[in-house]
Amino acid sequence: MRERIPTAFISFAATEMTNNGLSGPKLVEITSAYAADFGVDIPHARYPFDSPNKRTALLDNLLCFAPKQQYQIIRELCDRLNPDGSIASLVTLKVKLLSEYSEFADQDNSEAMHKTLIIETRHWLSDHPDVKKLFDEALQKHDHGVFRRNTLDDLRLALEILVRQLFGNYKSLENQIPLLGQFVKERGGSPQLANMFERLVDYYTKYQNTYIKHDDAVITAEIEFVFELTSSFMKHFLRLKSVPPA
Repeated sequence: MRERIPTAFISFAATEMTNNGLSGPKLVEITSAYAADFGVDIPHARYPFDSPNKRTALLDNLLCFAPKQQYQIIRELCDRLNPDGSIASLVTLKVKLLSEYSEFADQDNSEAMHKTLIIETRHWLSDHPDVKKLFDEALQKHDHGVFRRNTLDDLRLALEILVRQLFGNYKSLENQIPLLGQFVKERGGSPQLANMFERLVDYYTKYQNTYIKHDDAVITAEIEFVFELTSSFMKHFLRLKSVPPA
């Protein structure tokens, strides 16, 4: 296991962040705040600084922190500078950080999710490899904390494709809702359960249409709930698939 993040990567990160909106005064303000929190001395704690340029000043400051602290600072600066994910170079930087240096992260975002549910869902999807691939891609994006909109897009598409395969048609998820209720009832589900699934899938599609398709402002705290709801839909539908219709 590596003991530190390579200086070359820290330098790359400093270049990308100062090229994409991080000003000299702001980098001093932000890194000074981290230095105070972590009890670290940094060489450039006031502006103007004694450095040939802001990239070098940021690099000098970052190199004073421990590897886990560097990881946190770079990740949080990427989010601060690029909250909507519209700056491709900062997205690339964050993906590289999370994929290559994840051992320096304090915790994995996926830990908060119900691990058993995720594992079971992936098992149930083994006979649907294209759906499983989308589900795994959504899980990876969630674990890395990037592409929040794309994470939920992948989940919706995975569920839509799964339902199409179950029913042998090419309808949108919205247009499958009555068939889902019928599917549940034909396989022994109560009318109340069938109605509940219809309502839930209806709300699910409306949520996606409102917050995902037409709005980049994905509410991060809601991603885990939608992830687990999608997993529950998939598991139950695949269980019912093995039950002969009445």
